[in-house]
Amino acid sequence: MPLSPAIRQVTFADLPGWLEDDQLAAFEAFRRSAFHVLTKPYRSGALGVAFDAFGPSYAEAREQPPTTGAKAREFFERHFQPAFVAPDGRDRGLVTGFYEPEVEASPVRTEVFRIPLLSRPADLVDVDDKNRPAGMDPYLAFARQAPNGLVEHFDRRGIEQGALSGKGLEIAWLADPVDAFFIHVQGAARLHMTDGSLRRVTYAAKSGQRFTGPGGILAGIGEIPLEKVTMQSIRAWFKANPQRIDEILWQNRSYIFFRQAAVDDPALGPIAAAKVPLTPGRSVAVDRLLHTFGTPFFIAAPSLTAFGGKPFARLMIAQDTGSAITGQARGDLFAGSGFDAGEIAGVVRNDADFFALLPKSLFAGASS
Repeated sequence: MPLSPAIRQVTFADLPGWLEDDQLAAFEAFRRSAFHVLTKPYRSGALGVAFDAFGPSYAEAREQPPTTGAKAREFFERHFQPAFVAPDGRDRGLVTGFYEPEVEASPVRTEVFRIPLLSRPADLVDVDDKNRPAGMDPYLAFARQAPNGLVEHFDRRGIEQGALSGKGLEIAWLADPVDAFFIHVQGAARLHMTDGSLRRVTYAAKSGQRFTGPGGILAGIGEIPLEKVTMQSIRAWFKANPQRIDEILWQNRSYIFFRQAAVDDPALGPIAAAKVPLTPGRSVAVDRLLHTFGTPFFIAAPSLTAFGGKPFARLMIAQDTGSAITGQARGDLFAGSGFDAGEIAGVVRNDADFFALLPKSLFAGASS
């Protein structure tokens, strides 16, 4: 498959801030993917970036890792050719942020901890064009196995009103429904259990309905100006209007189910869609239908200063995806875990330029 016309070859000199970035942390993230693909290769994206082309760079990353930022930069410059990725539907690319929340939780329900995080129900079935019943919304990727066949699964309102009660699906219990909702949005969390243990939950599946963000709802009814919608402003509104939490959140019919996972390295995030732990400030979620996991992206967002106080210009590795991350020049930057990471992720919504670092073999015979 040839490279998409949306990908235009450039040079490293065209990457603003390339020489000022320390690419060693990005290399370490890339190396984690290099080891994972020994078990299961990544799928090639529709833009024509063939997974097999990464073979030589992955092999060297596994065998001869650089020890300094300068050597990491030399590795990327030797193996890769930068290419500008044209945005679709807007003048510039767009970055947002995500993080891993940390909350207190209980292994049992109490008067304080009343909001459950649920595991995947036994009757939840993956749906595609092969088994989707006639008339079912083609968007749905999950359904419920009913006695007479597959039907749409219960939505957020139905589940929170008890549709799955009594099935033993509760992994842990939280005190705050808004905390629980944002864990659903982020797809993962670290749980500081009341028994002193540290647990992690990560995405397992979802009920299947479309996601409807509370920010857009609150803007639409005139509660928060659209330009001021952030995670922080949404939380503040819910705190001031606790009696309206269900009214707003139930308009988002999508519900997320989780699985438990270990916290092997507290410095790293959860294992995400590319099946490697996310690296704070160096892993990015992309549209997995278009892009190939493991691809390095140099992202320049001059108006974004939440990461370290200076204009964002960093090498990131494509290691996650998300239902809201659609488009050629669209990324979700992983900020890390805990409150401080949430303060960063919650305010990121910035124009950005995307430069993919692609194996040189994909440009064989092409001119600059």
